[in-house]
Amino acid sequence: MQDVLKIEERIFTVRGKQVILDRDLAQLYGVEVSQMNRQVKRNIERFPEDFMFRLTKKEYEYLKCQNGISNTRGGDRMLPYAFTEHGISMLAGLLRSPTAIDINIRIIRAFVEYRKLMFNYKYLFERIENIEHRQDNVEHKIEDAL
Repeated sequence: MQDVLKIEERIFTVRGKQVILDRDLAQLYGVEVSQMNRQVKRNIERFPEDFMFRLTKKEYEYLKCQNGISNTRGGDRMLPYAFTEHGISMLAGLLRSPTAIDINIRIIRAFVEYRKLMFNYKYLFERIENIEHRQDNVEHKIEDAL
């Protein structure tokens, strides 16, 4: 379960989608980022925009600031790619090592846990809104009674 937590820490929300950056995926898979991205470019038809996209400079700076992403050794030459869950599944077909298969299973499980967590937060926020609404109604009734 500890590995899943480490993977969940690498899931970010960008453009309303949960993604993992190419360098984090490469590290998890035990390959070089450039090697992995070459495989992707050779099979680019498998990666439409909703599976993978390049971050803008503004998005990347925001992630670095908000999530404590550090600069890589020597700085980044290219902005990173962000892979959605579907893009990661497609990537699994390209990287067929036993490590890649194992990591992919863990990543999919982490995305499932992430969705459960987001669902629970949504449920809690809805409950809080209902309580606040009821409290406002009670306060208005008290004000009217005074």
